[in-house]
Amino acid sequence: MDITDILDPEAVISPLRVQSKKRLFQDIAQAAAARLSLDENTVLTTLLERESLGPTGVGRGVAIPHGRVEGISRVTGLFFKLDTPIPFDSVDRKPVDLVFVLLAPLDSGAEHLKALARVSRLLRDDQTCAKIRSTPDAQAIFAIMTADEASQAA
Repeated sequence: MDITDILDPEAVISPLRVQSKKRLFQDIAQAAAARLSLDENTVLTTLLERESLGPTGVGRGVAIPHGRVEGISRVTGLFFKLDTPIPFDSVDRKPVDLVFVLLAPLDSGAEHLKALARVSRLLRDDQTCAKIRSTPDAQAIFAIMTADEASQAA
């Protein structure tokens, strides 16, 4: 699974100005609802319910909120680069500024897990995260995130 399988260039939002995790989740739900023709409250509830099981902040300023929602046909991602890191209850207790959201169909078992693994691998790379943090430009961020895929296809 490639990042381009789950993320479109238009789904990269940078910079996003939020002051709290609650506001971030509201903005995520609003963007996902508009982009994917979903109910905003359903998306918000899905993400908050998953977050209540344990924080999706994976460390080093990265969070991967995710959940299964009715109304989509494939695993879909949205990426948010925050202008200022916010507290997120991450595993390392560090604030978060890179947020990759994954939404999956209700019946997506393996595909959801493959997408989580792929995004996790991408954002574990310190060089990739440093490059993303160095630019506010959404198109440049998408290019950074998909650079490996582009070089493999060439």
